[in-house]
Amino acid sequence: MDDGAKALIAMSGGVDSSAAALLMKNAGFDCVGVTMKLHGSAGEEYSEKACCTASDAEDARSVCVKLGMPYYVFDFTADFSRNVIDRFVRSYEIGETPNPCIECNRCLKFDRLYRRAEELGCEFIITGHYARVEFDEKSGRYLLKKSLNEAKDQSYVLYFLTQEQLKRTKLPLGNYADKTEVRKLAEENDLINAAKHDSQDICFVPNGDYAGFIREYTGKAYPEGDFVLRDGTVLGKHKGVISYTIGQRKGLGISYSEPLFVLEKSAERNTVTLGTAKELFSSELTARDFNLISLAEPPKEPLRVAVRTRYHAKEAAAFALFNDDGTVTVRFDEPQRAISPGQAAVLYDGDTVVGGGIISSAR
Repeated sequence: MDDGAKALIAMSGGVDSSAAALLMKNAGFDCVGVTMKLHGSAGEEYSEKACCTASDAEDARSVCVKLGMPYYVFDFTADFSRNVIDRFVRSYEIGETPNPCIECNRCLKFDRLYRRAEELGCEFIITGHYARVEFDEKSGRYLLKKSLNEAKDQSYVLYFLTQEQLKRTKLPLGNYADKTEVRKLAEENDLINAAKHDSQDICFVPNGDYAGFIREYTGKAYPEGDFVLRDGTVLGKHKGVISYTIGQRKGLGISYSEPLFVLEKSAERNTVTLGTAKELFSSELTARDFNLISLAEPPKEPLRVAVRTRYHAKEAAAFALFNDDGTVTVRFDEPQRAISPGQAAVLYDGDTVVGGGIISSAR
């Protein structure tokens, strides 16, 4: 019944979004290709493994020409700086470890771009994410489900989607169990990026030096502070709270009787707490800003779920308790390693996303 409907294809220049465009075009949709310009003038500043470079936009344009689709580039650099980079920096400054790709999807691809889609008269927005959207007749709700290709599943980074957004979203790659099938489809249709590598880095920090980027971006000098044990014992000086992540072992410069890891970061006290591998494990977390997808209302009783606390982490069995203040407490069957405030906790019931939120604390 969607045949002929107008669809906006969010095109990164990679093979996945290009294959999604091909599939929607072949399905009879009236497609418009769009690339979001997120950086300044020079794509050369970014690693070839990062996304959203100038060459990526040229690849997207080439695919649209090949498929006979109109193509636009929308300049979202100001939105990207404000909603993604600034939030990334603030999160590190308060001692958290953010996932900027989630914020980019939430604030730009599924908000700012959605509004542009409305202006263009598009009924649907299509991305190359590996996940699925299904309508459940029984509950009357749209569901976000894992990709059939579990190795590439990206449902974790889409946990924030609302019912209205899910209603208007199509994810055609979610039904492909193998990425090689997607590349083969692109190759058979002579798409320029059929063999293009996948982007791997955070696009604005391609060398992985988060602390260096933050210092350069803000112009601030983040003060040294104390490395401490849980009992308050001072072990030495750290190079600024922004320089460390939960679970980090290398680069601490601390000699001790056994290997030490970063357990906690306190921007308020300007301390980085270290401890042993055993101390890295937590049996409980609290998540804020929680978005429910599969359920219309928070359940009154503890809910049996599987939980992912990082993008590529294994799911862990747990009970979720939905608190009156809107937060969710997750109690794991077995303690989990290096749970990091700022990351997302996403709850699953089989292959269905129950919902997710941002980790506030772990105990």
